[in-house]
Amino acid sequence: MKKIEAIIRKSKYRVVKDALHAVGVNFFSYWDVTGLGNEKEGHVYRGISYSTSDIQRRYLSIVVNDDFEEVTVKAILDAASTGEVGDGKLFVSEITECYRIRTGEKGGDTLR
Repeated sequence: MKKIEAIIRKSKYRVVKDALHAVGVNFFSYWDVTGLGNEKEGHVYRGISYSTSDIQRRYLSIVVNDDFEEVTVKAILDAASTGEVGDGKLFVSEITECYRIRTGEKGGDTLR
């Protein structure tokens, strides 16, 4: 099993969610987060300068069986990309075990 964590633009969340549903990933958790990025300049909107050092993002946490890793990563990368600085990051890590709390069963079938 793999844990896929993605930090994406909040404006891309709905597109990413729809892309995940399209490839069969129907369960994941998400949080609104604030982080610091590499962009150092501020933006001016209607004469008011806004700091972009604190960046509002959405953090997705998805656990999938090994055979879903590639399609899940591709769906996120394709849907979240604007080609601009600040599109976010995606991390993949190994999950050694998963348990269904209700029944106590364990293994990859608990993700279905």
